[in-house]
Amino acid sequence: MFMKQNEYLPEGKLSATSAVKEYISTPEGLERAMLDGIILEGRSFLCDNDQNLHVTVGMFSGIIPKDECVYSVGGDKAKDIAIISRVGKPVCFKIIDILHDQDSRPKLVLSRKAAQRDCMLFYLDKLCAGDIIDARVTHLEPFGAFVDIGCGIISLLSIDCMSVSRISHPKERFDAGQYIKVIIKTPADTYGRITLTHRELLGTWEENASLFTIGQTAAGIVRSIESYGVFVELTPNLAGLAELRSDIK
Repeated sequence: MFMKQNEYLPEGKLSATSAVKEYISTPEGLERAMLDGIILEGRSFLCDNDQNLHVTVGMFSGIIPKDECVYSVGGDKAKDIAIISRVGKPVCFKIIDILHDQDSRPKLVLSRKAAQRDCMLFYLDKLCAGDIIDARVTHLEPFGAFVDIGCGIISLLSIDCMSVSRISHPKERFDAGQYIKVIIKTPADTYGRITLTHRELLGTWEENASLFTIGQTAAGIVRSIESYGVFVELTPNLAGLAELRSDIK
């Protein structure tokens, strides 16, 4: 496995970098970012009636037109919820035009689609099985966690790939908003779909078992009760079988 160095970060991490802060601090910096095709980040504060996203960019403001909000490999139109759900959250973008209001303040025209297209073509499309990348958990469902793997592009980490020890819901491993590492299980297909895994990062059976010795008392989590015993999780990748006793419930 190999950790990939990545400039196409999950949304929410880019705005804290010193480079982005410098670009968005002055009109000259914004102009330079547009000419150089730099990916920046700001926070969306409004989705108007036409599904355009309005974004705070440092001391300035910009707008992401509806058609520039989401990139799709197949060219499909974005669902309204994919745009509306970004309100109040960080969004990445490239500046595609700089207009000026009546007070000569910059009014930015932005494209999240252009940032996501770059992320897919120059980063995600080049990943191989076994590569380790940064991700951010966006939301949890009973079957898995949806994670941002770069510039707001979402992939699914299925529940069975979170750990060797079985869990009933992803919330037992992760929280929404949490930054995690994931491994590429299968690289991008023709539709841009990427599958992920996490459990290989949690150590082998031998590595986890070496943390314990016979006679120790250790805390554990009961994961299932069967007729022949109780499965107790000692670590996410290590479970043991405890004997059933009628006097213990």
